[in-house]
Amino acid sequence: MAEEVKLFGMWASPFSRRIEVALKLKGIQYEYIEEDLSNKSPSLLKYNPVHKKIPVLLHKGKPVAESLVILEYIDETWKHNPILPADPYERAMARFWAKFLDEKLWPAAKKVVLSKGEEHNGLIEEIQEHLKTLESELKEKKFFGGESLGFVDIAANIIFWLLVVQETLGLDILTEDKFPGLHEWYQRLLDDAVFKECVSMERLLASFKVRFGALTASK
Repeated sequence: MAEEVKLFGMWASPFSRRIEVALKLKGIQYEYIEEDLSNKSPSLLKYNPVHKKIPVLLHKGKPVAESLVILEYIDETWKHNPILPADPYERAMARFWAKFLDEKLWPAAKKVVLSKGEEHNGLIEEIQEHLKTLESELKEKKFFGGESLGFVDIAANIIFWLLVVQETLGLDILTEDKFPGLHEWYQRLLDDAVFKECVSMERLLASFKVRFGALTASK
């Protein structure tokens, strides 16, 4: 029932969008509550008193925080349309790559927006090294987990935010000639009905250009 599941999120957050993709893949009805991160609601602070961040999933009155934790909770609670592999080793590898995305790629992608000079160039090199690692892991597969969209693909949605930054700032980071496998992968996700419903590249681009477009002049 929709009233049993609530998601506190923010439309422009990749971490919030991860949860929406998973819920929609599972066909779970939920109530979405948009948070103003400059004026967090009492409910968000109540349900995530430790980090005070989105996303927070509320299921039967019990809160679960942190996007990767929430994804696992969703998969364990609603067993149909699994997003994690059944094999224990493959599950461990999926967790490894999701952690790699959050701890290696995302921090560098965030910093590159406001960086300049040598730091900026160094961050681009770092991001591309991480992308090479992901390209190697993806190999010839349609998705990171094989034939269908899964846990790592959902976690890797941060790459779409990187693409938005790239276009907004006129950067040359993730291109088809440098990363053909990742290029095919993200084009495949853009064509996926569920993913497309949850991630609006047009809206993200418009928002980022308003916030960061002026920075292109100083790059």
